Amino acid sequence: MSGVRRIILWLSGTVATLALLFGYHTSLGGSTPTETAAAYSGTLAGSSSTPTDTTTDTTTATKGAGSGGSSGSSAKSATKTTTGTPTYTRYGPVQVQITTSGSTITKVSVLQYPNSDSRDAQINGYALPVLVQETLDKQGAGIDMVSGATYTSDGYRQSLQSALDRAGL
Repeated sequence: MSGVRRIILWLSGTVATLALLFGYHTSLGGSTPTETAAAYSGTLAGSSSTPTDTTTDTTTATKGAGSGGSSGSSAKSATKTTTGTPTYTRYGPVQVQITTSGSTITKVSVLQYPNSDSRDAQINGYALPVLVQETLDKQGAGIDMVSGATYTSDGYRQSLQSALDRAGL
């Protein structure tokens, strides 16, 4: 009888394990990459099919008047938007655009990133905002890779470096 009892216990344990295994639902929930990025200074623009390579200069001159009608001094600040070269990764292209004021990076936008399926959206939903924030914090391409998003991180850094080179930083 002990052999039959063992078989019954083994069979019921196996059935219980399978029921738990198939009843487990992974969560892909949370926010989309665009919603996640809204919490940061940078933006995610989505993935476009045609890469763009642009640089735009906007120069603003301010003139202040001294007291007593003396001549004013002139200060000049240039805002420049530069788009990096798209970097093609295993999962899709990554393209970064930066906005600078003088030698300071004021905004980072991710124009293209892998987003062909829900796994790409999940990975890039947490990785891109981290990369954007690190770029703004470190003011350059010397940023760390994001664990679990190696291809996106590498493509981001390459496109960012291209934008920095084009901006003369």
